[in-house]
Amino acid sequence: MDLQRFTTESYAEVDRLRAWNETLERLGLRCSVPQAAARHLHGTIKSRKSSNGFELIALAAFTQTIELKVDGADSLVIVLHLDGGATLDADGVRERIAIGDIVYASSREQACLSFTSDFRAFAIRVPRSAINARLLTPFSLRAGRLSGEAGIGHVFSGFLCSIAESVETLSLDELRPLELALAEFLVASLAGHDKEGGFSGLTPSQAALFSRVCRTIEGNLANPDLGLTSIAKEERVSPRYLQKLFEAVGQNFSTYLRSRRLERCRADLVNPLYERVSIADVCFRWGFNDSAYFSRAFREQYGASPRTFRHEAGLELARHLVQRISRGLPVNAGSLLAHAQLATQGAVHEVADDACSTEPPEPPAAPSTPPPRESGKPRHHLLRATANTIHWGYFSHDLKPVLEVNSGDTVTIETLTQHAADDWERMVQGDPGAESVFHWSADRKNVNRRGAGPMDASIYGRGAGEGFGVHICTGPIAVRGAQPGDVLEVRILDIHPRRCANPKFAGRAFGSNAAAWWGFHYRELLTEPKPREVVTIYELDADAPSGETACARAVYNFRWTPQRDPFGVMHPTIDYPGVPVDHSTIVENHDVLKNVQIPVRPHFGVISVAPQQEGLIDSIPPSTFGGNLDNWRVTRGASVFLPVGVPGALLSIGDPHASQGDSELCGTAIECSLTGDFKLVLHKKETLGKQVFSDLTYPLVETADEWVLHGFSYPNYLAEFGTNAQSAVYEKSTLDLAMRDAFIKTRRFLMTTQGLSEDEAISLISVAVDFGVTQVVDGNWGVHAIIRKALFKNAM
Repeated sequence: MDLQRFTTESYAEVDRLRAWNETLERLGLRCSVPQAAARHLHGTIKSRKSSNGFELIALAAFTQTIELKVDGADSLVIVLHLDGGATLDADGVRERIAIGDIVYASSREQACLSFTSDFRAFAIRVPRSAINARLLTPFSLRAGRLSGEAGIGHVFSGFLCSIAESVETLSLDELRPLELALAEFLVASLAGHDKEGGFSGLTPSQAALFSRVCRTIEGNLANPDLGLTSIAKEERVSPRYLQKLFEAVGQNFSTYLRSRRLERCRADLVNPLYERVSIADVCFRWGFNDSAYFSRAFREQYGASPRTFRHEAGLELARHLVQRISRGLPVNAGSLLAHAQLATQGAVHEVADDACSTEPPEPPAAPSTPPPRESGKPRHHLLRATANTIHWGYFSHDLKPVLEVNSGDTVTIETLTQHAADDWERMVQGDPGAESVFHWSADRKNVNRRGAGPMDASIYGRGAGEGFGVHICTGPIAVRGAQPGDVLEVRILDIHPRRCANPKFAGRAFGSNAAAWWGFHYRELLTEPKPREVVTIYELDADAPSGETACARAVYNFRWTPQRDPFGVMHPTIDYPGVPVDHSTIVENHDVLKNVQIPVRPHFGVISVAPQQEGLIDSIPPSTFGGNLDNWRVTRGASVFLPVGVPGALLSIGDPHASQGDSELCGTAIECSLTGDFKLVLHKKETLGKQVFSDLTYPLVETADEWVLHGFSYPNYLAEFGTNAQSAVYEKSTLDLAMRDAFIKTRRFLMTTQGLSEDEAISLISVAVDFGVTQVVDGNWGVHAIIRKALFKNAM
């Protein structure tokens, strides 16, 4: 029951729809895609199949219609709608499906789910055999909707949502009891839900009696004296009448009772919690009083004796554990497998009496081509950082551009670090641009919203925006003619430190590093006090001699103490961007990092085009649109290629760093205001040809010698998590997932740009491609792959 993963990121653009369709068909589904949606095709599928044939399928994908009836094994399909717009088409009726609703359909029926936007859904294909002896069998079940707003539907919806959230981590041990609970939920939720009463040939009063009898049987399976006569007496009807009732819906009372007891025994036999309970005890606890009869009935029902059935389940579990524990064999794995195999071999020679053995609306489109320039030459622009030209802590395609340029133009862009207020004297005072952005008095702050949270600070009371997003981003800049499907190249021509304007430190440059609560180290501290946040102020060589590497040196550090902002809110931790530090409340330690010189590697942590998704998007987690890459290779001489998602592209740049190591482990780099010179080049979709960025769905960095590909735990987290994306991504990111994504993108890059086969690409990746941890502090963790151009004869 290993987890199977699929992502369209593995495939070149021309192959994505085919691969998506093939994967759905393997799962017993089929889709049709509107032509307009095919251009923005993206999707992920996570699926796993249990030993009992339950198939769990988590989908996050693009606009399409999914057909639930596909030729194959007889089964019941239930779908929990998690995000997006959807309608159900069945029996000639079209019905809107709300988030939280459950759709059910037999694989024998024609039913379609039409998703009108990006969506998330969780489907379970339940084999008919798993519920064959349950109340569903007599149903002439039709496709329909079960509301998730109230009653049993609300409870069932929550149950399915919990499974969906855990589908990646559920073990065999955990799934088996969930299968039993799922079957019970199905029966309880769908009983009587058929529009025509659900029981062909029964009157409403007979159907009510039949349902009541089935519930009585279910609640008394352990009673060996339960039978037709006792139930008939309780219901005050004759045994003959009750038997005829079962026959009217295609059942036999004795067969139904035996099947229900056998199903309970089967569930216990594969449940590790009962592995030390003997088979005899299992059969007796569910109402069988003859173990030999039980063995024969079990073999007839499931095709194997109870002992064989239990041992095969144990062997499967052992194999599963070995696969999950290690790439190779753990120390005790050999004995684990040998024990399970011997037990299974012994089971083949069992005797017949084995039962006794112990065991918002789309913005107007920009022109498709830029208007002709009067001079015919590129222009140069200057974009200063002021309160009117920056946005703080979020991205949005609804932001109005502060500058519009043509492809080929150059722009000098000022960027400010959000940590400048850690040392106001050195990084803000006397600087008109910085003072404009950071101004915060008891009366007002020039930039009120700082983050993608609510303006009224209703959740935590920290301040407008609530700190969900922290970076000061200059822009956005619109590029004339940019349209979705194009690629924007951002060439970094040069980077300059922003010098201090305070006469006390005139001409020098400073930055700040915060070892903060979001750092990877925070819960691993050795010395007291624990926990703690420490800020270190650095000075940079603003004018390094020619031929020498500029360095940064620590000036002092201090432990963060609760800071009261100008509006009177106390900040016990670094929980809101731009809070001015009152240095009378902290102790500066100046004797730190003695004789340590850190090479300056100036770069921009954030280079982003606007996301396609609606609303305000937290600036912290990176994604397909770029954003907070935090890779020190995004420096002078490099180009960053970004897939355009909205008209105009809407480029923003920020989070300037003086230096950073791969991982950005403690929470930040040396955060230092920088000014960059950029050239913006728009590559139209129809002209991409065989460029290395022709099939781009992720941020790509190119230097003179390397291509750098960025993998993330969730490459398109806004689509994969939907409305909960901006919280869920922080909870679920892992380096394993980021490494997998980096590998997938690297394999695809080598196959599509260099013409390698999959086997050639995989070998080359292992012997010549370097993977590094980009960052583990940005919610959506990053791993980058470095491909050296020198590997390819014609690449340089």
